[in-house]
Amino acid sequence: MEFIFLLEQAVNGLVLSGYYLLLALGLSLIFSVGGIVNLAHGAFYALGAYLSLEVIQVTGFASSIFITPVLVGLLGILFERFLLRRFYNADPILSLLVTFGLAMVAEQALRMIWGAAPLPSNMPPEFKGNVMLGEFMFSKYRLFILGVVIVVLSGIWVLLNKTAFGRVVRAGVQRPDMVAVLGIRLQPYMTAIVVLGVATAALGGVLFGPIAIVHPAMGTEIMTVAFVVVVIGGLGSFWGVVLAALLVGVVRGITIHFQPAAGEASMYILMFIVLLLRPRGLLGERIERFE
Repeated sequence: MEFIFLLEQAVNGLVLSGYYLLLALGLSLIFSVGGIVNLAHGAFYALGAYLSLEVIQVTGFASSIFITPVLVGLLGILFERFLLRRFYNADPILSLLVTFGLAMVAEQALRMIWGAAPLPSNMPPEFKGNVMLGEFMFSKYRLFILGVVIVVLSGIWVLLNKTAFGRVVRAGVQRPDMVAVLGIRLQPYMTAIVVLGVATAALGGVLFGPIAIVHPAMGTEIMTVAFVVVVIGGLGSFWGVVLAALLVGVVRGITIHFQPAAGEASMYILMFIVLLLRPRGLLGERIERFE
């Protein structure tokens, strides 16, 4: 029974990994291409959770998985066009301060629109209950989340590695000077990356709303973990972020089983060990700034 329970905690850790991955992957992509530390990234996650509550009332949960990320992605176009674009060639500290301020404004805006009290996000009836495999018991909804994360992850990998768009983005990360020589403007690609990043963050808000508390500060709370995952994985590395999310989620899940009070500390200890051995992260690459 102890082994079964430990295995359940490890699988729960995989769900946490998917949660972190949806946030950290977009954050890493935006930094890799634009050189901007987007502290407002969590605000799009929170906005996705709140918007999904409204969309679900009109079209249902299934539709909100598609509609909400699209709506937030459209907002991401304005975010990149009128805010981030001003700071590609500026001191990185400026973009950090501006996006931090935007995150605070967004949090207060959520309080003004939806109130400060936490709001319930009901789990779809068809996903309630558990799946039994012998003595192993797992939530249907958590299995559904894992499936969606795998599909999204696969789609992003194909986009970045098997398409012309992905080739330009990867070249822009590694050798932006060569891309400029070829006469390719990186600006439209950067806009697309921001849209992709904030849309996946919003999807995280939609999926995890029913098993988390939807409240105005939820975006600020998740940003710390997202940064830890990006740092452990290494900037500029798709698989580094994936591996880091898996490690942080599973390690945290198992640690909570043995010592609940140490669950939060486990990811920071993991980050310290990784950076001690590999200062650039597990699979980090050298990043050239987007010009």
